[in-house]
Amino acid sequence: MAAAKKVCIVGSGNWGSAIAKIVGANAARNDKFDNTVKMWVFEELVNGRKLTEIINSDHENVKYLPGHKLPTNVLAIPDLADASRDADILVFVIPHQFIGKACDTMKGKIKSDALGISLIKGVDEGPDGLKLISDVIQEKLGIAMSVLMGANIANEVADEKFCETTIGCKNKNHGLLLKELMQTDNFRVTVVEESDVVEICGALKNIVAVGAGFCDGLGFGDNTKAAVIRLGLMEMIAFARIFCTAGPVSSATFLESCGVADLITTCYGGRNRKVAEAFVKTGKSIEELEKEMLNGQKLQGPATAAEVHLILEHKNLIDKFPLFNAVYKICFQGHPVAEFIKCLQNHPEHM
Repeated sequence: MAAAKKVCIVGSGNWGSAIAKIVGANAARNDKFDNTVKMWVFEELVNGRKLTEIINSDHENVKYLPGHKLPTNVLAIPDLADASRDADILVFVIPHQFIGKACDTMKGKIKSDALGISLIKGVDEGPDGLKLISDVIQEKLGIAMSVLMGANIANEVADEKFCETTIGCKNKNHGLLLKELMQTDNFRVTVVEESDVVEICGALKNIVAVGAGFCDGLGFGDNTKAAVIRLGLMEMIAFARIFCTAGPVSSATFLESCGVADLITTCYGGRNRKVAEAFVKTGKSIEELEKEMLNGQKLQGPATAAEVHLILEHKNLIDKFPLFNAVYKICFQGHPVAEFIKCLQNHPEHM
């Protein structure tokens, strides 16, 4: 029988810890996987104790996922090179701005035939505008990459409330193995081949959610939000067809959890919507609101809108994406928020 696969989770925030609950439990009961799941934890002190020590003795990430017990076979390790050294499967789940540095630390120290799966929503700036996080990892580490994206609010996943997710994976066998690692009765996984489309959905939906927040701030209702979601989805599909050149882009992928489901949950919940609503109501800048509402963490939606704008400008296609463009202009060029409703009224979908 093949040797049991060793798993390392790169990251231990809110979403990383929720995934550790699932991966730890699945690894413990499936002999395809090594019993010990290593989790890289950025070391910090909580009430004078090291976070890794708290996780390893009390089996709870008291800082980022309080109130949830982690399986006892999840081992917190403060050194990234140590945690990832002998892993056969690497699960990446850290904020996207740290991925470059993390990969530099791991480079040359991991197995060359390891499989990677990225749960990171967001994009990187590439020379031509936008670069997928899985491509950044693949280029830096030279490993085969898949992605997992869906309507997955971390605390709800940790509470074992039913949800679905999508794995994008070009290799069927890898996809089935990763599904075995991730799926539970309440976390249902569909595997599709178009990994680039799955990943771009995870980034673009944050732009649409900013638009949904603008509508909430202006006091529009559910009908308006439904229109934002529909028109936003049309622009997401159109953009994917320009950007994802590896193969044909099928509309069916957008009906998976990574597409319309994640778009809906983000436009009704989620911090991009919340901060955009506050932007309208308070008149404060996005930067000020990030400091106040997100402890200075960066909001994904406006940043992605800026990167998408670069690409569309480059390809002379801005007019075809009025919703994306309106979010960009309102966030970065001081245009009035009321312009967002104008963009909906005059959307080419209605012409």
